Amino acid sequence: MGTNDIRAQVEELRRELNYHNYLYYALDAPTISDAEYDRMLRHLRNLEGEHPELVTPDSPTQRVGTAPSQGFEEVQHALPMLSLANAFDLDELKAWHRRVKNLLGDVEFDMVCELKIDGLAVSLIYEEGRLVRGATRGDGHRGEDVTSNLRTIRSIPLSLIGEFPPSLEVRGEVYMPIESFRRMNEDRIARGEAPFANPRNSGAGSVRQLDPQVTASRNLSIFVYSLGRVEGSGMPDNHWDSLEYLNGLGFRINSNNVVCKTPEDVEEQFSYWLEKRHELPYQVDGLVVKVNSFRLQESLGYVGREPRWAIAYKFPAEQAVTRLLDIGINVGRTGSLNPYAVLEPVNVSGAMVKMATLHNEEDIQRKDIRVGDWVLVERAGEVIPQVVSPVLERRTGEEGVFRMPDACPVCGTPVVKPESEAMHRCPNASCPAQFYELLKHFISKGAMDIDGLGERWCGILIESGLVKDAADVYYLENEQLLGLERMGDKLATKIMNNIEASKQRPLSRIILALGILHVGSEMAELLAENYSSINELSEAEEHELTAIPGIGPKIASSILAYFQVDHNRQVLEKLRRAGVALEKPEGEIDSDESVGHERPLAGMSFVLTGTLSSMGRQAAEARIKALGGSTSSNVTKKTTHLVAGEQPGSKLAAAEKLGTRILSEEELLVLLEFDRVEVEA
Repeated sequence: MGTNDIRAQVEELRRELNYHNYLYYALDAPTISDAEYDRMLRHLRNLEGEHPELVTPDSPTQRVGTAPSQGFEEVQHALPMLSLANAFDLDELKAWHRRVKNLLGDVEFDMVCELKIDGLAVSLIYEEGRLVRGATRGDGHRGEDVTSNLRTIRSIPLSLIGEFPPSLEVRGEVYMPIESFRRMNEDRIARGEAPFANPRNSGAGSVRQLDPQVTASRNLSIFVYSLGRVEGSGMPDNHWDSLEYLNGLGFRINSNNVVCKTPEDVEEQFSYWLEKRHELPYQVDGLVVKVNSFRLQESLGYVGREPRWAIAYKFPAEQAVTRLLDIGINVGRTGSLNPYAVLEPVNVSGAMVKMATLHNEEDIQRKDIRVGDWVLVERAGEVIPQVVSPVLERRTGEEGVFRMPDACPVCGTPVVKPESEAMHRCPNASCPAQFYELLKHFISKGAMDIDGLGERWCGILIESGLVKDAADVYYLENEQLLGLERMGDKLATKIMNNIEASKQRPLSRIILALGILHVGSEMAELLAENYSSINELSEAEEHELTAIPGIGPKIASSILAYFQVDHNRQVLEKLRRAGVALEKPEGEIDSDESVGHERPLAGMSFVLTGTLSSMGRQAAEARIKALGGSTSSNVTKKTTHLVAGEQPGSKLAAAEKLGTRILSEEELLVLLEFDRVEVEA
């Protein structure tokens, strides 16, 4: 191959990699897998290694990411936030270890082995122990100022504890826990919206929301993994001790970090987590291995834009290619028609995958997925497998274009598609498939939590005629359960005990269990904050519902429609007769009675917004609760006080609209320090 051909190949690889960098870092919308990106980057690096005269400053091998997107103020990192070289097997890890050892003159060294969290790298700067700036990595030299958003993440301390230097920078990985991702998608599906693809992109997109309230609602978390720039003396002289030091200041450090002596020790950790990673509550895509000594790190320095003293040991890609045999349809509890892929069985990261999600018809058409295609399937963590894209190079022309059915595949009712929604729906509330999904939802852990009744028993109870609506669960008798095939006495007793216990679930769980369209777990909690019982909620009017921040006309209309259906009202009455608590316990209901001296804030509900310069928000909330008050993240008609610190968000406008009393930080301090002083409500 001639020089011109190699130059053309290098330039094409750069164009492709720069484009995918833009999709991944700027838009949070990658179209290829990490494994494919790594393959392209390694190919380019090899070509540049063989032809160093072709290396240019703008090559993807010489940079970390891409420029910040518009919408946030650009910030300059005092120390670059660099990327890591990758190892994909033990031989490559050993090769890195040998290079490091040779560079150090055959000196033995310890390594710190950390889980590589699949999230978004951020820089946090503290001045005099207070968080003053948080930024994304961006291109490694310049990032985006997302301080307001990062302040909403509870695992990021707003004020440090212990003895801290005058100025401190730390680096960490913000991520979305798998359970948060599931709940968010549950809420999106309840609203008729397409679920997000994976926690990594959902977390990155949440940090880069222009509205901090959106970030706050996503329940993000962080693991801090290194020191950055520090002003002051007495700092640790190695990485392991620095993590312990940061933990002492109040930062969240991953408890699975270990010190390793040899590459074989690292490989043992790698093998363990390769098998156990899906048991973690967050996603990881490998290990990060670092030379422990800061003195040795400084001696090793950098090559290009990568530190010589660290490497990422990546897990195998959780993707595979297989044949799409058919596209089936599931009917959800709200009548949504959910397409799914029927696949030729394929092993993806140790699990045999036969089916995968396709979200909705629009997503299928956008990706141009056809029946008979060879497709790329992804399984990330415990997230449901999904079809990422067709393999167009293997298309023959005989593949079939998918169209949603005109009638419900279960009951035959003509399908409808509201203009404002992406989902097609079966409008028949009596559709057997809808009730099966509703019953599974009703008894699920996040709702009534009736352990022992799984999918299989839901189907059997419906088929046997014992359960015709959700309330029938509370009228089951032990003898009826024992009459079911393969139902033992121990399981029947367990189910009956759990049914009885579920009668006292919190009001928010009951609201969620009803399966009201567009009402997921977060919306159920918001409704429970504003209404003391199901009866009170059922009598709410549209203007009253839409006056609650976070509830729009679409959700309000869905709630009103639910309580107007005779069948739904009959189910609620059956639940009431069965002894299910459809209202808050008396202790949870706000009282207008005079408060006592020992709990002077009893009956008051506080929302805090903005930065409190005298104390952290968590400390203020703890003090409020100790004095008998309650706190919430949303301003509602039940909110009695909004505390507005520096740079308050949109909650201030919501409080002003509702006429909520607004306190300054100074007024809050007076309130929290009072002793036998009457408090104005």
